[in-house]
Amino acid sequence: MSVNKGGHPVSIIYKQNIDFLKKELAVDKSFDLIHLELEHGEREMSLFLVDGFGKDEAITQIQRELLRITASDLADRPLDRLMKHYIPYAEIEATDDLDNVVDQILAGPAALVVEGIDKVILIDTREYPVRGPEEPDTEKVIRGSKDGFVETLVMNAALMRRRIRDRTMRVEYVSVGRRSKSDLAISYIADIADQEYVTKLKEALEKIDTDGLPMGDKTIEEFVFGHNTNPYPMVRYTERPDVAATHLLEGHVIIMVDGSPSVMISPTTFWHHMQHVEEYRQKPVVGTSLRIVRYAAVWASIFLLPLWYLLATNDQLTPEALAFIGAEEEGTVPLYAQFLVAEIGIEMLRMAAIHTPNALATALGLVAALLIGEVAINVGLFSPEVVLYLAVAAVGTFATPSYEMSLANRLIRVVLLIVTVIFGVAGFVIGITIWLLMLVRLHPLGTPYMWPFLPFNAQALRDVLFRVSMPLKKQRPSTVHPNDPDR
Repeated sequence: MSVNKGGHPVSIIYKQNIDFLKKELAVDKSFDLIHLELEHGEREMSLFLVDGFGKDEAITQIQRELLRITASDLADRPLDRLMKHYIPYAEIEATDDLDNVVDQILAGPAALVVEGIDKVILIDTREYPVRGPEEPDTEKVIRGSKDGFVETLVMNAALMRRRIRDRTMRVEYVSVGRRSKSDLAISYIADIADQEYVTKLKEALEKIDTDGLPMGDKTIEEFVFGHNTNPYPMVRYTERPDVAATHLLEGHVIIMVDGSPSVMISPTTFWHHMQHVEEYRQKPVVGTSLRIVRYAAVWASIFLLPLWYLLATNDQLTPEALAFIGAEEEGTVPLYAQFLVAEIGIEMLRMAAIHTPNALATALGLVAALLIGEVAINVGLFSPEVVLYLAVAAVGTFATPSYEMSLANRLIRVVLLIVTVIFGVAGFVIGITIWLLMLVRLHPLGTPYMWPFLPFNAQALRDVLFRVSMPLKKQRPSTVHPNDPDR
């Protein structure tokens, strides 16, 4: 049972409690807040709950049980007898703080106020609206599980418990937001995860001072991990329970936010965002080939356009084997302007695709192909080479497993292109150098972002470059400082 720590204690006077709750909850003004006036065992009772959260079957069953109560049943120790004999529910507790009662009602549980008892009974009868655990669109696999996280915290915790039945797995509750009081959970395996890191993460969450979390997990990332002027993600987002469970077993910590279908994995490095679950659903040699192709696509999405522009505008830098590089028909618009206009056009198409109903998606694709691919070339706006290389870079962007990483790489690509146009070879080299320094300087909660490249770790770098057979992966990643480094 909770203990009152100030505020408004539950009074022995029944009417005072009811008046306070009705005033704070504004029952008369909010149609979805229900106040049921009851009388059982010759005592007045009141049940407060949010209409959309209360489970009808549970509320009805509780009222049926209360009908059996007589005055003599509540003559001695009425609170204990109600909680232990007459309310058939597993998640039940009592509190003597009315402010806590208000917060709990708004979070979903029902509150039962009984005449003559100086505590309020909280019954967790909530049932949030929830969709089925369908496979996420952004992390699909050919082989493997087809379930994904949903917007309900309890369901997401259960999806991970299903895969990890370790007795030391912890799912700890945290509430953030003065007004929203959003539910969060930190999940880790106590025998593996670095407790210092877990403590540091908890303290960072407790220091968050804001009204609420309108953008859920993204707001948490900005508060906890900082580096808000850097486009690269500080955590890895995933909607797949198997991916989250794999990282838990490596020693990572999972942050779940109620209302978000994705969880945050921390700490992570640059290379975590480059891996995909499909690589581990195939044989090691096939997984390695998939990873190499994916790396090539990601590098192309960053460096292909500025490098091509550099070689196309500087013939002395182009080797004889690459003599075909360059625009035979430059068009009426300078090359750099063609790239920038095309980049803006692709971004507009991406935004349009997000807001376009599925029934019109095919029409949007046809319009994009005709206008950008054919008409733009015919009228001389774009040269064919620009369309070709921009298409390769765009495919590389979409091949990046992490959506957040792909957006960051796209921004870096545009910046590299601009500095290459302005400063030539020096701009290209200096731009890449600054980009690497920006990544090396990132240490989200003390974890080197470019590990194992910098600081260098040969064995870990092998695991990054190649999909190693699972029997050979006998060590957990040292960057997360696991308590149990051996698998």
